Amino acid sequence: MKATIKNLNNEAVGEIELADEIFGLQVRSDLLHRMVNWQLAKRRAGTHKTKGISEIRGTTKKPYKQKGTGRARQGSTRSPQFRGGATIFGPVVRSHEHGLTKKVRKLALKTALSAKAADGKLIVLDTATAESHKTKELVARFAKLGLTSVLFIDGANLDENFVKASRNIPLVDVLPEQGANVYDILRRDTLVLTRNAVEQLEARLK
Repeated sequence: MKATIKNLNNEAVGEIELADEIFGLQVRSDLLHRMVNWQLAKRRAGTHKTKGISEIRGTTKKPYKQKGTGRARQGSTRSPQFRGGATIFGPVVRSHEHGLTKKVRKLALKTALSAKAADGKLIVLDTATAESHKTKELVARFAKLGLTSVLFIDGANLDENFVKASRNIPLVDVLPEQGANVYDILRRDTLVLTRNAVEQLEARLK
């Protein structure tokens, strides 16, 4: 699969051959769904917690005698039916992580890249560099490319000016190649890869 290489002024500066085994796979939404679930589960803090009956402060004394009062029998004011009492089967501190094999994770990343290529939402840039760290200049260049919601993936070393200039623009993310992931690719409308990123992704995923 051939793709045109552009610069930030939306000018064609060459062509690149994209590997079909990475950018030309059949799009499987089940794989993407599993991968996004796995990523979001790993991000969850799992610090939600309610108090069980053993953790509620209060007396252990029986509130009133068992029989003869005409009221329902009670053994403790810390029980869940009382205001300020325990929560039964409430959430506890735990990890939400679950397993997903490396083979599936690798295939899901290839599928996400293929999905963007199939939708025509993949752009290959010569380089992602900026002469200045000023946001205004970069916004004007993005307008030429028609970019609003976009993820940039560059090589291992990001251009510092480009990162600083793009940091303040809404719906724009910049990642190094080793940070490429399914969730970030899918949450932005357009995927922009630099020539370096394509070479490094192909070397990593082939």
